Amino acid sequence: MKRTATSELSAWLARRGRKPLVIRGARQVGKSYLVRDFAQAHGLDLVELNFERDPRAAALFTEGDAMRLLRGIEAFTGKRLAYDRSLVFLDEIQAAPHVLAKLRWLHEETPKLAVVAAGSLLDFALADHAFSMPVGRITYLHLEPMSFVEFLRGLGDDELAALIEEIDPWRGVAEPLHARLLDRFREYVLVGGMPEAVDTYRQDRSLLDCARVHQDLLATFRDDFAKYASAVHRDRLIKVLDAVPRMIGHKFVYSRVDRDERAAALRQAVDLLCRARVCHRVAATHATGVPLGAEVDDRRSKLVLLDIGLVSASLGISLADLGRAEDLVMANEGALAEQAVGQALRVVEPPFHEPSLYYWARDTPGAEAEVDYLIHQGPRIVPIEVKAGSTGTLRSLHALMAARPWKRAVRFNTDRPSVTPVSMVTSSGARATYELVSLPLYLAANVGRILHEGRRDHATGRRR
Repeated sequence: MKRTATSELSAWLARRGRKPLVIRGARQVGKSYLVRDFAQAHGLDLVELNFERDPRAAALFTEGDAMRLLRGIEAFTGKRLAYDRSLVFLDEIQAAPHVLAKLRWLHEETPKLAVVAAGSLLDFALADHAFSMPVGRITYLHLEPMSFVEFLRGLGDDELAALIEEIDPWRGVAEPLHARLLDRFREYVLVGGMPEAVDTYRQDRSLLDCARVHQDLLATFRDDFAKYASAVHRDRLIKVLDAVPRMIGHKFVYSRVDRDERAAALRQAVDLLCRARVCHRVAATHATGVPLGAEVDDRRSKLVLLDIGLVSASLGISLADLGRAEDLVMANEGALAEQAVGQALRVVEPPFHEPSLYYWARDTPGAEAEVDYLIHQGPRIVPIEVKAGSTGTLRSLHALMAARPWKRAVRFNTDRPSVTPVSMVTSSGARATYELVSLPLYLAANVGRILHEGRRDHATGRRR
């Protein structure tokens, strides 16, 4: 199953002045597979050390000299290193975090050697390290679960995947193709983007077998809790993990997790789950300019889970529950649709950017409003709503657009793609004038491309 991140690895390998690459991502998102597949595709000799499977390998990195270190790797693995055709892969590096500091020697003394490291709980090592990090001498790649396009390619639907990459809302898409993509997206909502689940579904198209994979994955995450149970009780982490799917699309309220637990303790559990990348925080921001993270309101946030398939499994959603296209945005008060869009927005930016999610909320009594997501393209901020069909209310979006000088907004639903000029007066008497780009849910990960290709000169109305 080919991953989009492979192209980023190819660009990294060909880059002049290449630095060691560190792949960051949650457990089971396919980091190891990505590196092995990449090495095979490029004819590289893979020299792999796994610090979790064989902790003895960490002792090799007590050397202070890069050449002696490399000779030790050769002796330990029984493989010769050739700078022009070898790829050194340091897997599960979170089990030996001091190895990260040694990447500096490899960069400075053997710059032609390709080195990749990966770890599933790497954020813990980076946040609490007692060594000098090689700042400026390593580069990062963030790996997320498979997107809908990657899901299609994994199932052999290359034609549908290619179609998604070409859809233009200013031109629309034929109804039969739209219906076919929605059908496939319903499958994606249930299977998700965890590579093991996708591969299982690819083999026999059994959602029952996928459900077993999902439960195994959730059990794996719970087993991981023991690795940081000294900071937060394992049962508390499990309570938060179980509560996240129920509150997707809403402000995360700690009392809804467990009324008998202190909010501070549950907040700590949320922080750890986010650092493990099992959950992702959607931060509230005032959104008066970029960067969006500069105006975050720490008093409120929402959460999404790592993967839509795991959300469906946690909520007990079945194919029968998604019998109609509209069910994608109506199920569990819109939780599935908001999870799907949030998950997709984390791959809108290139994979060397740290993924982040934001939304806008106004809690003025009598004038409450909330817009599901915000993204930016350069200096432009684009608000995003997730609504049911063409009848979904856009009251909050109108209020935000009337208060900001923005010219374009996006709505995700199950309708065919379209572009509509909006000019209306809000309940407060302010006028909102903007262009509304309506996109089906299956285009969520493509919103960056669509907005970039569809920028218009508003004075002339011509595409540019």
